[in-house]
Amino acid sequence: MAPFSRFLLAVALLPVVQVAAGAAPRDTRYSGIFSFGDSLTDTGNSLRLAATGSGPSSRPPYGETFFRHPTGRASDGRLVIDFIVEALGLPNPKPYLAGKSAGDFRRGVNFAVGGSTALGPDFFDSRGLKPFVPVSFTNQTSWFKDVLQLLGSVHEQRRMMARSLFLVGEIGVNDYLVALGNNTVGAGEVRTFVPHIVAAVRSVLTEVIAAGARTVLVPGMIPLGCEPQLLALYRSGDYDPETGCITELNDLAELHNRELNRMLRQLRRAHPGVAILYADLYAAVADFIVSPGKYGFRDKPLAACCGGKGAYNFNMTAFCGAAGTAACANPSEFVSWDGVHFTEASNRHIACATLKINSPTLLNPWTAEAMQRVGCAS
Repeated sequence: MAPFSRFLLAVALLPVVQVAAGAAPRDTRYSGIFSFGDSLTDTGNSLRLAATGSGPSSRPPYGETFFRHPTGRASDGRLVIDFIVEALGLPNPKPYLAGKSAGDFRRGVNFAVGGSTALGPDFFDSRGLKPFVPVSFTNQTSWFKDVLQLLGSVHEQRRMMARSLFLVGEIGVNDYLVALGNNTVGAGEVRTFVPHIVAAVRSVLTEVIAAGARTVLVPGMIPLGCEPQLLALYRSGDYDPETGCITELNDLAELHNRELNRMLRQLRRAHPGVAILYADLYAAVADFIVSPGKYGFRDKPLAACCGGKGAYNFNMTAFCGAAGTAACANPSEFVSWDGVHFTEASNRHIACATLKINSPTLLNPWTAEAMQRVGCAS
C-alpha cells in the first residue's frame, strides 16, 4: 500500500463525484433521521440490550466531556450522528429499544447497536465464529419494518420516509473484528467477508429506498490498521512507515470501501431519483493520523485516551472504565477514546468533513453560521 499522503491525494476528489451523482432537491429539509449501524452510531440501544447493558459505555468516564454522565455512547461525548443532527437542526432520533409508540418515532429512530454486525449469526456459525452481540443488520431491518407499521398508512409512511435522512452505517467493523480476534483467521481470509458485508448494506439500502427514502448517507470503513486495539492485539510484520499503521488491515478497509462504492454506483443507476451519498470515514481518520497537529491532536495519534497500561494505552484486560484504568486529562488531544472508538473531538471533525463534502445535497447552504453551530472550522 502506498503511504497515506499519496492515498489521501488519490481519494480527495472521490466524494465530489459521488455528491454530484445525488438527486435530492436543492433545498433539502428533513423532518427526522433514521440510522442503522454499530457503536459508532449507537446513542443508547446498547444500554437496553441484555448482552450489552452493563458494558463499558454504561459507566464513567464515558460521556464525561459533553453529557457529564454515561449515555450508552461509546465516546467521551458526542458521536458523528449527534453533530449531523445538530447541523440539520433536528432532534436526536429515539433509540429504537427506548421507544414504544408511534409518537416516539415520528421524528426518527436510531436502530444502531454497539457490537452489531452486518452479517447474521449463521454466517459466523458456519465459520466457527461467534458475534459479540446477537444483533445484525437483519435485526435492525426487522425493527425498521416494525416502526413503519406504527406510522400509519402506506401513504403516510412514504411521505415521512421521503422527508427523512437515512444514515446506513458505518457497519462491518465488528464483522472483521470477530474474525481477526480469532487466532485461526488471518486478514487474507477475512477479505472474503467483504462481498457479503457489502451485500448486507445493499439489502438495507434497498429496503429503505423501497419504503420511500429519498436521501441516504452511507459511511465507509475506517482505517482498521490504525485502531489502537488492533495495533496492540494483531501481530503483523508489515507496518506503514509513515504512520505506523498495519498495512494489511488498511488494505482490507480500502478493499471494503472500493466494493462499497461500486455497489453505491449501481444503486444510483437503478434509483436516479434518490440521493445516495458516501461519507469517507477512511480519508477523514487517515488525515488525523498523518497530520494530527492540524486538528489539535497530540503527535502520537495512535494511542488511546482512556485505558490501561500497554502498547498504545490499550489493554483488553483493563478496558476503559475498568478498575485501574484512567482517562487522559484532555480527550480533545486524542484521536481514539478507548482504543476502539473515537473521541468527541474526532467525531466532530469527521462530521464536519462529511457535511462539507456532501453539501449542498445534504445541507444547503453550508454557511459560516451552520459551521459555527457544530464547531466546524471554515
